[in-house]
Amino acid sequence: MDKNNPIGDLMQESMAKLRELADTNSIIGQPIHTPDGVTLIPISRVSMGMGGGGAVFGKKQPDNPEGSLGSGLGMGVHIDPVAFLVVKDGFTRVIPVAAPPMNTVDRVIEMAPDVIDKVTGFIEKQQDKKKAAEEAEADIGAEVELPAEGC
Repeated sequence: MDKNNPIGDLMQESMAKLRELADTNSIIGQPIHTPDGVTLIPISRVSMGMGGGGAVFGKKQPDNPEGSLGSGLGMGVHIDPVAFLVVKDGFTRVIPVAAPPMNTVDRVIEMAPDVIDKVTGFIEKQQDKKKAAEEAEADIGAEVELPAEGC
């Protein structure tokens, strides 16, 4: 299985090509210089995935003692812009690139943390009110009326 089954070579070559696609210049881009002295540096998020497999099958023959090889490999790279570093007059700022929500589901997902915080706050307020009412009732029940003398 050394040289007759080139799965290892296939994987190594594929990983080398994947590294070429997603090098550090894909994450921190080349600086862009504008005429008014502003330098923009793009910053991106890079996601990569790869999967592959193979098998030896068929009859072993004298000219092919290991059998036949069947293999497959798939990979992908996804690059999302995240922000720009803006350098002007010695000051650096980060300007995020936020894409607007595309549909209702995206908007709901974006709003979920705020809704959860509001619901949690409402529940805590209701529990505090209930606890205060119970404590007030306990204080009233603790007061003992003294019998009036000489009725």
